[in-house]
Amino acid sequence: MEPGGDVIVELAADHRELEDLFSQIELQPVDHPRRRELADRLTAELVRHTVAEELHLYPAVRKHVPHGAALADNELADHARAERMLKDLEDLSVDDPRFNDTIAKLKFEVASHVREEEHELFPRLAAALPPETLNELGRLVRRARQTAPTRPHPSLPNTPPANRLLVPGAGLVDRVRDLLRTHTR
Repeated sequence: MEPGGDVIVELAADHRELEDLFSQIELQPVDHPRRRELADRLTAELVRHTVAEELHLYPAVRKHVPHGAALADNELADHARAERMLKDLEDLSVDDPRFNDTIAKLKFEVASHVREEEHELFPRLAAALPPETLNELGRLVRRARQTAPTRPHPSLPNTPPANRLLVPGAGLVDRVRDLLRTHTR
């Protein structure tokens, strides 16, 4: 079996990583360049996480959890708000006062989303699916994160089937862009 956990373990681990990145950003002096580096890393991790959820978690919630469509729609709305904030953050320098405001708003949005998932959605999913299916979803989430975009793309669809067709291409473009950016620094 592939290393890792079921979908709930995988996504909860992502949540802890995102919380840690927000903490690291907050520990830096207000206009320190490291805040930009950490914000870029946060962006990449958050985008990968949301794409994995959109590709695999929410379709499973819609299909297997009672009233899952409403739950999934609520989570997708959270993702859309966060993605717009990430897009705004992308063009801000650390000495722009909007940078700190956007980080604070994003942290609040992500924390609210995490609470909803961990206290409502995950328990309902665990009750609806057998461990084997949860493990398979975990494997799919791990694989999706490897090919997901690393930058926000608010105009891309976030539901199947369109996201399954377009997201991998955006991920490839982002990884090439990230590689070029790393080599030009």
